[in-house]
Amino acid sequence: MSIVQYEKDGNVGLVTLNKPPHNLINDELIQALLAAYDQAVAEGCRAILLRSAMRHFCAGADVDGFKGGSRRREQHELEELLDRLESVPVPVIAAVHGAALGGGFEIALTCDLIVAADTAFLGMAEASLGLIPLLGGVQRVAQRVGPARAKELAMFARRNDPATLERWGVINLVVPEDDLAEAAISWARQLAAGPTVALNAIKTLANQSARNGIAGADPQQTELNNRIWASEDKSIGVKAFLETGPGTAQFKGA
Repeated sequence: MSIVQYEKDGNVGLVTLNKPPHNLINDELIQALLAAYDQAVAEGCRAILLRSAMRHFCAGADVDGFKGGSRRREQHELEELLDRLESVPVPVIAAVHGAALGGGFEIALTCDLIVAADTAFLGMAEASLGLIPLLGGVQRVAQRVGPARAKELAMFARRNDPATLERWGVINLVVPEDDLAEAAISWARQLAAGPTVALNAIKTLANQSARNGIAGADPQQTELNNRIWASEDKSIGVKAFLETGPGTAQFKGA
């Protein structure tokens, strides 16, 4: 059975981490995850839900990858990997239960939205091994909630409860564990029913601003806006607003 499973549920791509026992990260898992994302986009999915079939969302990196003390990949490879994880052209939601530690937390941080069970625990544990997070966790937490919180999470290397991280703004929503699957798929379906071209533009601008500031995002505004105005969904949205009111459009994703 594949260590990353993919299935299509309407317009939502369900991507499930399935590497016993705890979805420990190695290059094979990362490549399988990227392949599942690519398949979802190729099959016309308009949103992706990333979840786990194991006890934990992802308990971190496979420590065998650290044998010999060598770096796992060169800088250009790391940047390309993170760009591919973050630049999927549709919204990606992470549904987190159990542990999301180290690289598992960082995988969740590459998603656009994070929904977590109230029993989950998340954190960057690398400093306890004399390391730093290897998949961009420090800078992504800093982008979401500021450098002081990023330093706190990474330096103390503690396991954090999701309610605290929701309050800080690291994650988007905390729900009872029994409600996680329903809440996450509900968000995914809502986004999959939305104006896909506009949502892609929003994601692009937000990601560019996070990486390069407002000055990096602003130059893309006009090009993205032109693409939106040429889309079928723009016409559908405006027509529905004028004829039946806001919130009534049935977007096609084109």
